[in-house]
Amino acid sequence: MLKKTLMLLGFCWATFTAAAQSADELLAQAQQLEKQMKETEALEKYREFLQVSPGHVEAFTQSSLLAGREGARQKEKAAKLDYFNNAKIYAFEALKVAPENPEANYAMAVALGRIGMLSGAKEKVAAFKEVKKYIDLALKFKPEYGEAYNLLGKWNYEIYNFGSIEKAAAKVLFGGVPPGSIEEAIANYEKCAKLKPSFVVNYLDLATALRQNNQETQAMEVLNKGVRMRPIYQDDPGYRAEMKKLLDAMQ
Repeated sequence: MLKKTLMLLGFCWATFTAAAQSADELLAQAQQLEKQMKETEALEKYREFLQVSPGHVEAFTQSSLLAGREGARQKEKAAKLDYFNNAKIYAFEALKVAPENPEANYAMAVALGRIGMLSGAKEKVAAFKEVKKYIDLALKFKPEYGEAYNLLGKWNYEIYNFGSIEKAAAKVLFGGVPPGSIEEAIANYEKCAKLKPSFVVNYLDLATALRQNNQETQAMEVLNKGVRMRPIYQDDPGYRAEMKKLLDAMQ
């Protein structure tokens, strides 16, 4: 009996160890695919990992961000929203496990912002109020969070450029448009550039805001720097090409 018990315990331990190794391998593969800028494949690998290791905050957070970026690449609105809603679910799951995790709060802000940009005026304004809440939380828990400052810049930029319909909706829902300015957007983007200089899209965002603020010379300086940045994410080559096109048009 003792021998059988020991054999059973040994089998269970071997099974547990094999499962742990399998989960570790899936996570390592997902992270490697991200580094290789194969984000669609990385998302699928994270999904596989979460099936065998639920409750992993980093995997939920990365799945959220990857789903959002994959959604942005879709052509049809329905497909975009499907990915964006999945991104929101992943961020929600991450926050259930770790509500004070800065990356999880950032992921939720990104997901809500993407959904808001595809929504009607009232829904967009309501979404932007939630976006700001999660950005503030991300920065509360990680004050030097470069990507969160980029998102705060986007928030200020979009608020500043609200049209009459959005402004009317904001007045009905919240008594007025939330405070947001092009100057604040620029300051946020510049903060991101200082904290996270490798974040390629921030150069395009900053240059766009500078141009709207009639700072053409500064915008060209930013674009010249941005086109020389090394791609890190799958969309970065496209952002560099967009900056090159904009720079050529300005010269």
